[in-house]
Amino acid sequence: MNEKAINEIMEGVIKSVVEQLSENAPHISVYEGSSETIPVELSARHVHLSEADAIELFGAPLTPVRELSQPGQFLCEERVRLIGPKGVMDNVAVLGPARTSSQVEISKTDARILGINAPVRQSGNIAETPGIILASQTGIVGLEEGVIIAARHIHMSTADAARFGVADNEKVSVRLEGERPVILEEVVVRVDDSFKLAMHIDPDEGNSAGWNKKVQGKIVSIAGGAGNGLLSH
Repeated sequence: MNEKAINEIMEGVIKSVVEQLSENAPHISVYEGSSETIPVELSARHVHLSEADAIELFGAPLTPVRELSQPGQFLCEERVRLIGPKGVMDNVAVLGPARTSSQVEISKTDARILGINAPVRQSGNIAETPGIILASQTGIVGLEEGVIIAARHIHMSTADAARFGVADNEKVSVRLEGERPVILEEVVVRVDDSFKLAMHIDPDEGNSAGWNKKVQGKIVSIAGGAGNGLLSH
C-alpha cells in the first residue's frame, strides 16, 4: 500500500473519531455576554429552620441580628449544634426567615467530619437527602432529611441576567480571579428581581481559589442544563 493511500485512510479514521466525539460531547455555547465581573461571597455552614423546629429548639421564633447580602435574608441570634454519626459541630449559624422545611448546608469537608454522605444540591432540593440531629441549650430536633452540600450558584435580577446574556436556571462556567485563579463549572444562574448580584461558593471552593472579599468572578462560557429546587438563598 502506497503512502497516499495510507494517508487517506488515516484522515478518514481521524475524521470519524472527531465526529463521534463531537456528537457525544456536552453542548457548550460560546459566551458573548457581558465582560463585567460578579462579586463572589463565601457561604459557610449554616442552617435554615422551619418555624416549628425553631420553636422546638429555642421556644420562640427566630431573632434577626443582621441583614445578609440577599434582600430579606438575615443572620439570627440563635445558634445550633450539628450532631452526626461520627462528629459534632457547635455554634453553627442559623439564617432566616423561617422556611417550610428545615435544611442544613455544609461543605464536603464538614460532611466527612460529621460522617454524613451529603449530596450536592440546589437549596430547597432536599428529597432523599441524609438527616441529622440539631441541638440547642433548651431543645433537640431530629431531621429525617435535609443535609446538603450547596451547589455553587449566582443570584441575579432580571436586569442583571439581560446584561450578562444568561437565563434563569442556565448553567455557566465562571473564572475566579483570586490568588489561585480557577474556573468553576456547572454554576447555576438564579434569576429573580428580589436578588442582588452575587456568586455563592462554599469554603472548600473558596480555599482552592485563595478566596478573599475582593475576589470577583467572570462568566466564560454557557452550557445547557438547569438547577433544581431553587429558593431565595
